Amino acid sequence: MTNPNPAKQLKDFQPKKDFFVGIDSDGCVFDTMEIKQKECFIPNIIKHWHLQPISKFVRQAAEFVNLYSPYRGINRWPALIKVFDLLTDHPEVINRNITIPLVPTLRQWIENETNLSNPNLLRQIQKTNDPILIQALKWSLAVNADIAEMVHSIPPFPWVLPSLEKISAVADIIVVSQTPTKALTREWREHHLAACPHIIAGQEMGPKSQHLALTALGKYPPHRILMIGDAPGDRRAARDNHALFYPIIPGAENQSWQKLHEEAFDLFLKEKFAGPYQKNLNDQFDQHLPNQPPWTNT
Repeated sequence: MTNPNPAKQLKDFQPKKDFFVGIDSDGCVFDTMEIKQKECFIPNIIKHWHLQPISKFVRQAAEFVNLYSPYRGINRWPALIKVFDLLTDHPEVINRNITIPLVPTLRQWIENETNLSNPNLLRQIQKTNDPILIQALKWSLAVNADIAEMVHSIPPFPWVLPSLEKISAVADIIVVSQTPTKALTREWREHHLAACPHIIAGQEMGPKSQHLALTALGKYPPHRILMIGDAPGDRRAARDNHALFYPIIPGAENQSWQKLHEEAFDLFLKEKFAGPYQKNLNDQFDQHLPNQPPWTNT
């Protein structure tokens, strides 16, 4: 039977150690962002939203949104909307006179729904029988099916395992992700990591800021709560909960994990992480995720 309140285990969680660490999964622990986006998400955008005539530009826009911009790591439906918006304004798409899906009811659902997940989208479809929402769910389920079939045998980044061992010795750990929990659990179990986090929290348990709020806020001092992630949304979740943030920089993931293991986590334990040290990390992080898509600079 489906749990009607999947976030309950977050709320019920009680500290076992003095420190708390939330860790994102895709692109942070596992080098899976590229294959999931380029081989699963994007081909299904082209297929299910009938954008074959502009497939080149769909790939360009979707890769920018999901991999190489401050939108990296956001929930799949707002990301899809952002791709559509970029395509609408893309000069090459305009020249081809291609109509981009407007999806007003999907936009409305995103605006009104606090937990953007397949089960909640299905519930809205059962209420409305809306064809755009039906199409959105078909796309999302196709993405999940392709991920389940294709994305496997991808190990953690090399410095993840020693870092998790070091962290778990002194801190409580949960996975904080917008990936469906079933896929997360499969990946963590495949690489024998599932025993490390106390909870694996996916999109069904709400947004990342809620994961941290329910599990850690008020249970640990804010300076003893650390979020580790590779996307600006991970940083926002930390800031929403007055927590600290350590970035895994896209393109320099292994160096980031090595630095965490050899330097940053020790500073966190010594309560010397906040301030100039964190600011320098954030500045480096921002430099790797530009706001403007590359085609606007040509």
